[in-house]
Amino acid sequence: MKKIWRFFKKAFLFCFISSLVYLLVCRFLFPPITITQLGDSFSYGLKRDYVPWSQISRNVKLAAIASEDQTFPDHNGFDLNAIQKSLNPKKKNKKKKLPLGAGASTITQQTAKNVFLWQGSGPMRYVRKLPEAYFTLLIEWIWGKQRILEVYLNVIEMGPGIFGIEAAAQHYYGKHAKDLSRAEAASIIACLPNPKRFTVKPASRFVGWKQQWIMRQMNQLEGDEDLEAILKK
Repeated sequence: MKKIWRFFKKAFLFCFISSLVYLLVCRFLFPPITITQLGDSFSYGLKRDYVPWSQISRNVKLAAIASEDQTFPDHNGFDLNAIQKSLNPKKKNKKKKLPLGAGASTITQQTAKNVFLWQGSGPMRYVRKLPEAYFTLLIEWIWGKQRILEVYLNVIEMGPGIFGIEAAAQHYYGKHAKDLSRAEAASIIACLPNPKRFTVKPASRFVGWKQQWIMRQMNQLEGDEDLEAILKK
């Protein structure tokens, strides 16, 4: 038993140190590949072209926050209010869903899951919760908001086998991510709940509707001091 215990301690220490080193490396370099990208490459191929913060349109950054995580500038990685609502819904609102942009999974959590872990909603998602929380806290402390959003917009899937905003911009609109208009940025971000199901071109009914919703949210959020501090170049 002592040998087994020593083995597990060494294995845990190795995993901890290697994950921390990789996280520090990704503070400055984009991940060479993610588990999701690797899995999709066998079925759809891999379209990906990482671009730095300065080469991503402000419209894209604003659209992502407006759609996916409107409390992004203020939280420490977790939206506690959204988590509480999702776990303890009021009985009279039992059938109601959280409004768009108010999901319990923040941009930071999604980044941690996409870069360091795996996707999926099966039983393995419960195994993922603890390491997801670990990586979420660390990237908030070490990377900072701007780097988190930069990596998120480069690794998130935006169509079958299409990863990152540059590949999506080229695929859907034949232009660079830095040149996307407000409407174009909103239409691409609108597919994020399920990019394999909700198509950008031709626009599915859901994407067409959500694009308009995102643009309204962008108008309302623009000008917020904390948000502007993140979006500045």
